[in-house]
Amino acid sequence: MRDFKMQDLAKVLRFGWPYLRRYLGRFASGVMLAVLFGLTNAILLWAINTILIRMSPEAPASITQSAGATHTLGRVEQWKADLQKGSEAVVDQWLPRAGRQADWRQIVGGLLLFPLLAALRGFVGYGSSYCLAWVSERVVNDLRVEVLRKLSSLSLDYFNKATTGDLITRVNGDTAMLQRCLNGGLSDLIKEPVTVIGLVAMLFAIDWKLTLMVLVFFPLVIVPIVVLGKKVRRSAKAGLNTTITQASLIVEVLSGIRVVKAFNLEEQQVERFQRMSKDLVAHSMRTTRAKEITNPIIESIGTLGFGLLVVVIVLRQVKIEDMVTLLTGVAFIYTPIKKLAGVHNLIQQTHSGIDRLMQVLREKPSVEETPHPVRLSGFQSGLALDRVGFSYGHETVLADVSIELPRGTKLGIAGESGSGKSTLVNLLFRFYDPTSGAIRIDGKDLRELSLHDLRERMALVSQEVVLFDMTVAENIGCGRPGATRAEIEAAAKAAFAHDFIQRLPEGYDTRVAERGLNLSGGQRQRLAIARAFVRNAPILVLDEATAALDAQSEAEVQVAIERLEENRTVICVAHRLSTLRNMDRIIVLSAGRIVEDGTFTGLVQSGGRFADMARRQGVGI
Repeated sequence: MRDFKMQDLAKVLRFGWPYLRRYLGRFASGVMLAVLFGLTNAILLWAINTILIRMSPEAPASITQSAGATHTLGRVEQWKADLQKGSEAVVDQWLPRAGRQADWRQIVGGLLLFPLLAALRGFVGYGSSYCLAWVSERVVNDLRVEVLRKLSSLSLDYFNKATTGDLITRVNGDTAMLQRCLNGGLSDLIKEPVTVIGLVAMLFAIDWKLTLMVLVFFPLVIVPIVVLGKKVRRSAKAGLNTTITQASLIVEVLSGIRVVKAFNLEEQQVERFQRMSKDLVAHSMRTTRAKEITNPIIESIGTLGFGLLVVVIVLRQVKIEDMVTLLTGVAFIYTPIKKLAGVHNLIQQTHSGIDRLMQVLREKPSVEETPHPVRLSGFQSGLALDRVGFSYGHETVLADVSIELPRGTKLGIAGESGSGKSTLVNLLFRFYDPTSGAIRIDGKDLRELSLHDLRERMALVSQEVVLFDMTVAENIGCGRPGATRAEIEAAAKAAFAHDFIQRLPEGYDTRVAERGLNLSGGQRQRLAIARAFVRNAPILVLDEATAALDAQSEAEVQVAIERLEENRTVICVAHRLSTLRNMDRIIVLSAGRIVEDGTFTGLVQSGGRFADMARRQGVGI
């Protein structure tokens, strides 16, 4: 694992910059206020030194009177004397001085100097933190949207490799890490270095030799920050991996709760979760130890330097006002150093999350639209598969499949599980591209077309009905964004869904529960058919649309499907062969190849593979 370098910080800022620059005005305001906050600490130290000098019994009647011999001073002392001389005219009017009768202005100045500086420091710090938090919240929100948009653009093969827990962690967990870093660190990252620089400059002006001696201890402070930062990064990465696994387990248990309960697996799954939680606790405690031990180490080294400074001040017989200012300044310096150590740890924790976010944002879909797609107007002649082949790695799924499907034809696709039926549907929608051959619509290769144009001309009704956490009307309207309420209700009536929708508590405005679990299987499928009706696409793809339904629900849904098929080109994938009776043509797949091709009656009478499947299902002519 690498030591902490400026590259780590640069990596975080470089990653966030495209989003930060959208809010450049507010960000610049926050930065300027943060710089001003840092400078107020040096101003506060100057005020302390000034008051101490003026309150000293040995304070000169005027700085200007005591500056007559400035030609004998060294360069630093000369600069100090000139600075004091320049500000004396104003300061002398408003601040009291030992041995002089104070008027009302000096009383007011002495009373309000520190409250005003504290108020300035506090409100400037608040303004800086607010502006930068305002920016960071919006940056992270934009990033979440960008990550989800990127994930939505990726092809199905990416999701086949990723776990749900990993994807959720990328959208929420990794961006939350960056949010903590920006919220908790960005302000300190600007304010504290300016504070340190301002305080060091002020201390140099007072006594540059003693200040150099104090700065010798700074490298001793940096070493534990670097070493412990490495441990924080390792623990954070291990904890992130455990969090992903744990999130995946939660998704598994909750989505499969019926199976978990049916097989009495509750305790087993809880034990799995508990083991992961123990690992997560261990990683979290390692991170906590590495983070929290930083402050005691810094404080120990700092107090050692503080003690040495006290001894040297006594030996050198430094003036009391300079001694107090030096000790106060050194005490002030170690607070921002501790905060910067915390920022360093935040960056180390964020590092793994940023790597994962960069990884997903760099992903490219395996199915990409050509830069200049051919426009597809309508659907005129038909579909054609020309010697299409497809494989997952070394596993061949389809081989040399050729089909001519004129417009208006109803094609049934049958075959045993694993024969390539669903893969063929995925290729038609261009979720994947063929590894050989081509699929054409109206003579145009799908790879030359706009994905939007292609999919706009196709409607899918599958075995797995996806309903969103929206109203019934909104779920149907997903078939064609912008559909009117009248069109949605007409589609529901055509799908024989209108009556049961009317009986719902709020009719079409009833909110569908997650995954539509407050509806029966037949009701969910009829909503999916209504969605296809409102889409009104010329090509209808049915992928095992009734496979999960009981006999009564299947009969009800089949009536709706037959109405939906009217005047459309239909591709119907079915395991239940009875649903293929009305098809104009049926192909039978086996091991990715077409082994039979004909009408329903002809295939049943042929005594081949289709007839054998029909006999096992009790399907006759």
